[in-house]
Amino acid sequence: MSKMAAFRYTHAIVCRVPSSFKTQALGISGEIDLEEARKQHEDYCKALREVGLDVIELPADESTPDCSFVEDTAVVCNGAALITRPALPSRRKEVETMRAVIKKELQLPIIEIKDESATLEGGDVLFTGREFFVGLSSRTNEAGARAVAAAFPEYPVTPIKVSTSLHLKSSMTMCGPDVICVAANKGAQEILRRIEREATFKYQTLTIPDADAANCVYANGTLIHRADFPDSVKVFENNITKIGRAHV
Repeated sequence: MSKMAAFRYTHAIVCRVPSSFKTQALGISGEIDLEEARKQHEDYCKALREVGLDVIELPADESTPDCSFVEDTAVVCNGAALITRPALPSRRKEVETMRAVIKKELQLPIIEIKDESATLEGGDVLFTGREFFVGLSSRTNEAGARAVAAAFPEYPVTPIKVSTSLHLKSSMTMCGPDVICVAANKGAQEILRRIEREATFKYQTLTIPDADAANCVYANGTLIHRADFPDSVKVFENNITKIGRAHV
């Protein structure tokens, strides 16, 4: 697989924001403006469509406040879907929903995790196009990392300790072929150094000042990133010149 082919997609699965997100979502601190969150989600879906994706939009499920975080429920690569095992039992219903949608709408082969001791959330799985890094966090353990390795044996899989953020991709994501977008804070930089020591390839990095802006999406030649962090937007504008960009 070429490095560009690794970031070519046809579909995206998203889930609308439930009202229960405001008061019951896990790991959320501070006041949630529900209407603003829904507007941001609509903008995100619009950006996904603008880069050529067929967006499958699931209805909000009030019984699962975290259902909008669909990334945590499956890891899809090379035409197969690994169904995850979230650490918290309250999120297991989300996995059942995602399994059914992938089977019905995408008709992809499903890979199940058989080790009941494993915990794995997609937010801890960073695919670079060349290899996987799996964050060992409060949500993902060593057995979960081994499940990724078993599901996708064609790629190297390296566990990376994550202790200062909820997930690995809370600190860094891919922002272009062979380019890692990473937050400037101490915790993210420590994780980056671990990755650089273990990686099978020497990646370029783009360091941005706002941690929340480090979570971006590179798809079909376009970088989708948040527009509400002007300092980070400036870094994107000054450094990302060869690929398209979409503000969300």
